[in-house]
Amino acid sequence: MLDAAVEAAQGLGIAFEIIQREPQLEQTRADALVRLTHGGHEMLYAVEVRRTLHPSTLGAAVQQLERLGQQAMLVTDYVTPALADELKARHIAFLDTAGNAYFEQPPLLIWVKGQKPAAKPAAETAGRAFQPTGLQVLFTLLCNPQMVNRPYRELAEMAGVAHGTVGFVMPDLQQQGFVRDLNGKRGTRRMFELDRLLDEWVTTYARVLRPRTLLGRYYVPTLEGWKDWPLAEHGALWGGEPAAAVLTDYLRPGVLTLYADKMPGLLAARQKFMKEPAPGHTAVVEVRKRFWNFPVDPGHNNLVPPLLVYADLLATGDARCIETAKMIYDAYVARLFTEG
Repeated sequence: MLDAAVEAAQGLGIAFEIIQREPQLEQTRADALVRLTHGGHEMLYAVEVRRTLHPSTLGAAVQQLERLGQQAMLVTDYVTPALADELKARHIAFLDTAGNAYFEQPPLLIWVKGQKPAAKPAAETAGRAFQPTGLQVLFTLLCNPQMVNRPYRELAEMAGVAHGTVGFVMPDLQQQGFVRDLNGKRGTRRMFELDRLLDEWVTTYARVLRPRTLLGRYYVPTLEGWKDWPLAEHGALWGGEPAAAVLTDYLRPGVLTLYADKMPGLLAARQKFMKEPAPGHTAVVEVRKRFWNFPVDPGHNNLVPPLLVYADLLATGDARCIETAKMIYDAYVARLFTEG
């Protein structure tokens, strides 16, 4: 895809030189370092390559671009006009293979949108680890990296999947370099490149698994007093924005998200859930199905795991949610990998 973007850049009159592929930067690895030259002006960018950019995966892309720690550029197969406007509003440089682009380094400004791809972007092919049930296994491992060496049956129970699912996920992870047996010995499995695995999980979760978890979207009279809702009595947990509000004391929820094994009917009746908005019933509650079986953090026993809060915030694409997601990553998610 990067080579196709080079050709597209030439069509815009930009000299696009790949200086280095997959350089290791201070915090993470970029897909490339590139030099762009146009009209006597030179720009150096760290590149993040993303296939098939969607509104639901924009947050994960933005988060990864920030991790590059220097001037960064997004390269993808196609950016729709709406996403192009969103990227420009966030001052994120981008280039796609259709010739859409945004670069702004005064006095230089390149801004092209609305170019159609010559062919429909190819569907992204994911390994079996990134299918819906595989994503459940990955979620369990990312939340509990130290469990990678546990028996498959135990991992399957924690992930809420069939035993055989772990049997095809683990070889896939080994093939991609995320899991290895130290010294080739059985019983010494360890996880590697967890930040890269997390990035891929968050992106794929937003497209593949998250839409399947929605049990319903409802409307209530008000979100005021949500912290007093008796979720524990109904086997439910706060996720998304309310969980982020508890973890950071920063975000004021615009949507209440809760996770449960099934629709909490008594809670819905008590809080006057309605399926359609009506006068005095416009505040939004979404109920999602729990997809894991391991215990939650006893310090936050009414919340879903912080890693899921992080992923759900990024999936909104909302700037304030993405900002809060970074706080949660720094305070709760990053330490999972150092402790594991």
